[in-house]
Amino acid sequence: MKKVALAMVFEEIEKPFRPLSVYLPALKQGEVIVEITYATICTSDLHSYFGRRGTPAPSVLGHEMLGRIVNLPQNEMLDFLGNPLKKGDLITWSVYAYDHTADMATKGIPQKSKSLFKYGHEQIQKNDVLSGGFATHCHLRNGTDIFRIPEGISQKEAAPLNCTHATIAGAIRLAGSVQDKNVMIIGAGMLGISACTMARFAGAKKVLAMDLNLQRIENIFRFGADMGINASHSPEEIQKKILPIGGIDVVIETSGSTEAMERGLDLLNVGGISIWVGAVYSQRNVSICAESIVRRILTIKGLHNYKPEDLSYAIKFLKASHSTYPFDSLVGAEFQLKELDKAFTIAKESGSYRVGITPNY
Repeated sequence: MKKVALAMVFEEIEKPFRPLSVYLPALKQGEVIVEITYATICTSDLHSYFGRRGTPAPSVLGHEMLGRIVNLPQNEMLDFLGNPLKKGDLITWSVYAYDHTADMATKGIPQKSKSLFKYGHEQIQKNDVLSGGFATHCHLRNGTDIFRIPEGISQKEAAPLNCTHATIAGAIRLAGSVQDKNVMIIGAGMLGISACTMARFAGAKKVLAMDLNLQRIENIFRFGADMGINASHSPEEIQKKILPIGGIDVVIETSGSTEAMERGLDLLNVGGISIWVGAVYSQRNVSICAESIVRRILTIKGLHNYKPEDLSYAIKFLKASHSTYPFDSLVGAEFQLKELDKAFTIAKESGSYRVGITPNY
């Protein structure tokens, strides 16, 4: 096993990443060392690097990742499903570590635990460096839920599991049963594509996607959508399109646009539900007609991150669906870790859903 790891450190907005070599840490109870085999640049990584959201620095960005276990504590460790872990296992893990006995965890909202440690978002503390995906190794903390990657799933397909797909699994959970319901996905980026496929997997009657980007609207038909809608169309035009199918029962809003959230509420049938996922940066307040919410018996739910059970569901979904949809195609260019500066530039300028990073190859 290698004793030295390389991390690419984020220090300032739009400044080059700094390569930093560190020794692999000694393990405490419940900790694991993983050699990262693949990572992808998430949109939130771009928000951090280009200053659209506050991020601690110095830090190691990257949270969509997977890798092989290279070091375990001496006594037995189990994955989320209760199976023993061993060296060489290809795994993904929850995007955060937490105290499973803490108040928020027992309330069923572990992602809001006070002692949360979030991978790819933590400031470097002394020699505690390996906490993000843009490195050769990651140090998994005690309280991290670990999952094996099923055979047959490529690394391109698997890397977004612990962010994109797990988040959408959480949105589907909050929506309740979507069986035989019409589901509108607002935003046809990576989250939106995942939502199209997962709504279809969950038994939706019709799956629609709306975006301003016409190329992305065209692409959603490869991922389970029945109808694509240009978001620049007037409310009257959109209503005319959805009326023949019986309107919209569930909206999953992934764009984060206040206008999109407002429009999504207007589209809902009586008794409809809107799940807001994309609003993770500051913007103007949403304008809501309270009387309309009351009289139409609407429900709004917000989701930030997810529960470990959602990641488990996402893995089952991907295992069953990866041969049906071209998830591999969502990763555009690939770069070695030492080319991370170039990778971020390409990720910003190319319009690719994801850019891949191969830390050890």
